[in-house]
Amino acid sequence: MWYEITMLSTVKRYINGLILLTLTFSLYVILYNFELCVKPAKPSETFNNVVTQKSSYYMTASPSVTKHISPHYHVAHPLNYHFILNEPDKCSQWNPFLVFMVPVAPHQLEARGAIRSTWGNESSVQGKAVLTLFLVGLTGGAEAQQQLEEESRQHRDLVQSNFVDSYFNLTIKTMVIMDWLATRCPQATYVMKVDSDTYINLENLMSLLLSPNTPRQNYITGHLMWNQNVVRNKKSKWFVSQELYPETKYPTYVQGAGYVFSNDLPEKIVEISKEVKPFKIEDAYVGACLKRLGFAPSSPPDPSQFRLHMIQYKREDFLRIISVIVGSPQQILNIWKDVKRPT
Repeated sequence: MWYEITMLSTVKRYINGLILLTLTFSLYVILYNFELCVKPAKPSETFNNVVTQKSSYYMTASPSVTKHISPHYHVAHPLNYHFILNEPDKCSQWNPFLVFMVPVAPHQLEARGAIRSTWGNESSVQGKAVLTLFLVGLTGGAEAQQQLEEESRQHRDLVQSNFVDSYFNLTIKTMVIMDWLATRCPQATYVMKVDSDTYINLENLMSLLLSPNTPRQNYITGHLMWNQNVVRNKKSKWFVSQELYPETKYPTYVQGAGYVFSNDLPEKIVEISKEVKPFKIEDAYVGACLKRLGFAPSSPPDPSQFRLHMIQYKREDFLRIISVIVGSPQQILNIWKDVKRPT
């Protein structure tokens, strides 16, 4: 009897100890999780490297740029940025009559390759020197940057600036192009800003530029955008706030896929841009700068030569145009091959 009572007492003490241990452990877990919830999280290194959002302009700059943005210039002004890859002597060596500047994403190697194999490979048209360069922003990774640098060493046609390369930064990209032209390429007479998905007929373009009726100053032409409403729908890709552009319609501007301008304009546009708040619709922003300068784009002699799209491919149409959006690098290659074939 005594032995049974002793064993029962021992078992009870063991069970009570186990219960106490379980309760203690549970309380510890609760307190630990509670501390994690209320304790401010330390920002990770990755988070610290995320680009800084300049919400007032809907544009972004890299962290290093953000630290050094001048209080005298808005976020899109090119003096806030510097070139990582550059071809500063290209124009002095080449002395081009016409320069193509192609804004392109760093990863779009196929697009650059298609242009290098087609219209961008032409160095002389109707006896005039032609130069094609690509403008990119930051790659976003060390491996991608290394590949871009190797591409630059191979082709010597890349210019890279330290802004975040994104759709929302196309205005920065365009202004960096204008700054490069003004400071590194005053030798050129004309420039064409061309998107990477655009096909160019160089013969027709050169004929336009060599016409005695084509001005060599204060001249910009392309596919004109008339009477365009400013989009106020915040869900739209093209939303621009009243704070950035208070008017309800944009001034007449040239559609951004491909427009031609005299090379006196870049310096003027960069300078006047100090007085024009930037917004992300880059071609309309150039139009706003031109309006502030006191003039508007010129209508081309044949507006049908600057096309946005073609419903179907017809060789005779591509023999007449100057520029048209075609959509893919392979299409540029195919069209070039067909247009250039002997007849």
